[in-house]
Amino acid sequence: MEEPTLIIRGVAIYKEWLDAPAQEALLAALRGVAAQAPLVTPVTPSGKPMSVRMTSAGRYGWVSDRRGYRYERCHPDGQPWPPIPGCVLDIWHALVSTVRAPDCCLINHYGPGARMGLHQDRDEVDFSWPVLSVSLGDDALFRIGNVVRGGRTESVWLGSGDVVVMGGPARLIHHGVDRIRAGSSTLLQGGGRLNLTCRVVD
Repeated sequence: MEEPTLIIRGVAIYKEWLDAPAQEALLAALRGVAAQAPLVTPVTPSGKPMSVRMTSAGRYGWVSDRRGYRYERCHPDGQPWPPIPGCVLDIWHALVSTVRAPDCCLINHYGPGARMGLHQDRDEVDFSWPVLSVSLGDDALFRIGNVVRGGRTESVWLGSGDVVVMGGPARLIHHGVDRIRAGSSTLLQGGGRLNLTCRVVD
């Protein structure tokens, strides 16, 4: 496996892992996903709208509504999620595993003012598999906390083409996005950031 550019609290960060042509190809594949499974604005179980829009690809999609946080086999419109694009699987196979593919690729779109509070990815059955995250578009200030909520945190700017892998002791670390640096990338028409999160669910 390739060595990461830096490691923060066990979180492996691969800076500029995707070059410009690879980013364009990935963006085109994600447009195909969104055409089949349109982005939606989820709400928290309390009914508060999230600031990101999201969709998914794979056997499962991650959803949030008044019924709670969970994985579902179908988009809210009732259609099955489209398959995970091959270019996404290539990243997973290069940095995580060639033996097991992810079950879900969650796609979050961050517009101006969007953020994601500190949270853990813990709706999966098996925490032995890492979570892989890919950034496209505007820079995001990524905050890394602790496995136990609270305490000191560290932050790093993630740029377009950066890839993050959270595995081992860092698999359940709290993390979030504090803000987006608008206009820092021209990849997405109209600006904003796309974040892909690949997970083994079962």
